Amino acid sequence: MIQGWSDTPKGVEVRPAGFNEVNIIYNGLLAKSGADQVYLHCGFGDPKNWQNVSTIKMERTQRGWESTLRMQNGLMSFCFKDSANNWDNNNGYNWTVRA
Repeated sequence: MIQGWSDTPKGVEVRPAGFNEVNIIYNGLLAKSGADQVYLHCGFGDPKNWQNVSTIKMERTQRGWESTLRMQNGLMSFCFKDSANNWDNNNGYNWTVRA
């Protein structure tokens, strides 16, 4: 079961979204700086050696920028970027969610 959590000061929230799926909501630095598009950049497995890396276009909703995806290998690391290639990677630490 995926544990939901939030990093409120940095504008990141993780919610369970069905069997082995996670919903990520972002209202962080890029969103507050007026990004016209935000992307979720994520990978699975060891946080120091991401596997199956992808960049997913997030959807703007009333709650912020959102994306829902299926977990792989029980561990996902992620960060965000905007269309101007500015990154929010939690000061180099990224974020992690476990299933």
